[in-house]
Amino acid sequence: MANVARGSTLAMGRPPLVDVIIPALDEEQALPLVLRDLRAQPWPLRHIVVVDNGSTDRTAEVAEAAGAVVLKEPQRGYGAACLRGLRFLSQLSLPPDVVVFLDGDYSDDPAEVAWLLDAIEAGADLAIGSRVLGRAEPGSLTPQQRIGNILATTLIRLVYGQRYTDLGPMRAIRYPALCALAMRDTGYGWTVEMQVKAVRLGLRVVEVPVSYRRRRGGASKVSGTLRGTLGAGYKILYTVLRHATAR
Repeated sequence: MANVARGSTLAMGRPPLVDVIIPALDEEQALPLVLRDLRAQPWPLRHIVVVDNGSTDRTAEVAEAAGAVVLKEPQRGYGAACLRGLRFLSQLSLPPDVVVFLDGDYSDDPAEVAWLLDAIEAGADLAIGSRVLGRAEPGSLTPQQRIGNILATTLIRLVYGQRYTDLGPMRAIRYPALCALAMRDTGYGWTVEMQVKAVRLGLRVVEVPVSYRRRRGGASKVSGTLRGTLGAGYKILYTVLRHATAR
């Protein structure tokens, strides 16, 4: 089991340092809403890191105008963008206590990040926002997303004995735990890699019901196309089985 000090990062006599990583690809319409709502929250927020994953619109410009740290990651892939954000955090003189991952399409409610942080403060290492346990706006979760979730979480339960309901993108994790996971996936296997590795390392994982709504502008890079849906589905199931064989 990984040597991860549970609870220590939030028991320091000061507010925790929270950094947010937002992978973004052509999200100039929705991203300003996400950044606005994040800035309006009462919980402590240090850096908002927007990783531009090869946008052809003004994603980087609107992020900079909102005061975010903007990084470029030319290698396409959700995981590649997240890893670029983590490399930035690793170079800070003072690392964060908690890292939050959030999409840039405004489907998640940034105000509900507070619920994930509450779970971390209560002792969780990883808090995952579950759209299945929460309230999903009609049409926000496509049938293929729902079916994919069921297949992936069922496979995880059968292989690892861990009950998940969702692979939702909104999540918060203690920085020492995140480092212990040694994340590698550069594509859409990122979320499931985090969840199966968390089980293998014995981290305390909780799911928090969150709301989910239809994206505000732009087009989905996964559920919006048949190719994206099939590609993401294959990668997620492959990742579950690959890490099982490495146990």
